[in-house]
Amino acid sequence: MKTKQLVLMALFVGIGAVLHLVVPSGGMKPDFSLVMLFLGIFLFPDRKSVLLLGIATGIVSGLTTNFPGGLYPNIIDKFITSFIFLGLYILFRKGQSVIVNSLLTAVGTVISGTIFLTSALIIAGLPAPFVILFTTIVLPTTLINSIFMFVLYPIVTTIAKRTKIIEFA
Repeated sequence: MKTKQLVLMALFVGIGAVLHLVVPSGGMKPDFSLVMLFLGIFLFPDRKSVLLLGIATGIVSGLTTNFPGGLYPNIIDKFITSFIFLGLYILFRKGQSVIVNSLLTAVGTVISGTIFLTSALIIAGLPAPFVILFTTIVLPTTLINSIFMFVLYPIVTTIAKRTKIIEFA
């Protein structure tokens, strides 16, 4: 793993943490650090990078969450989601476009939300019924994350290509 790659992944985790902190909430809020996790996986689709991104994003999200008892569910969620997402990305890599990546982000967000709520239910309990949390937090976050990726991915890849920070195949 190159130093440039580590620095960019740390930057993505940091930006995800800032987004996670500055988003206003009424108790619970969407997890925008997922977009940065998925972006990191799009740019660095190897197991070591995904492992590092998943654990780092899980810890940072867990430390900045407003969800009661959310530290461990965040770590579990991001770790599992990152590898499922890598598998989906590899499966659809040949048709890679901003639209495919936005759809993968939507699927990844639903997977993440499901894993998070399930692990939170088992570990700490949920402050509201699963279905209500899923429909009021996970589904709106899915839409917002997909739109955010649709806008962000072309910008990041253009900058990466022009600056030759990342080697594209």
